[in-house]
Amino acid sequence: MWDGFLVVLQVTLVAGVIAVVLGLLVAVGERNGPAWLRRPLSGAFQFIRNTPLLVQVLIVWTATSLYVNPDWSAFAVGSAVLGVHYASYTSETYRAGIDAIPKGQWEAATALNLPTRRVWGAVVLPQMARRSAAAVGNWIIAMFKEVPTLFVIGVMEMIAEARAFQGQHYTGAVEGYTIAGLLFLAASYPVAVAMRRLEIRLAKSHY
Repeated sequence: MWDGFLVVLQVTLVAGVIAVVLGLLVAVGERNGPAWLRRPLSGAFQFIRNTPLLVQVLIVWTATSLYVNPDWSAFAVGSAVLGVHYASYTSETYRAGIDAIPKGQWEAATALNLPTRRVWGAVVLPQMARRSAAAVGNWIIAMFKEVPTLFVIGVMEMIAEARAFQGQHYTGAVEGYTIAGLLFLAASYPVAVAMRRLEIRLAKSHY
């Protein structure tokens, strides 16, 4: 079970980086990209948001096994699918943070003739990150709890380990699932409390 828990943490780390970085790129692309990029990007991520994660995992795993490489790592495929799936949610969070920036700041940046890179790097992204931090943290927690979905493609996280033990010994399923649930609770609850406090603190701030 401990080995399975470490796998959950590793998947969360890899998928979390994908979700944070890709979500930001998608948010900026949908808002400021050319029309030929915005429309297909928006359509693709609408599809991702509105279809189950399990279906996406099975589609990508089957497609990569048949058409790319039958020996492709389940860990790599699962982490990538999970990261892209949650990037569709973090991108909306980022977009809301960008839209919340007062219009006057955009106008001031234009009036000062600041270069685009300077506007985004010094004005937009710092404020967006501050507004979005708590919500993105909550998405990462949600993603952490979704990792057991990947057992369907052979990622040996905690639920898969519990099922394997039960299959070998014909006992221990209830105990194994209970231990897995307690480990998820022990890992996610403190982070959830911290994110809630951060959210309250940011809501009280006038910055």
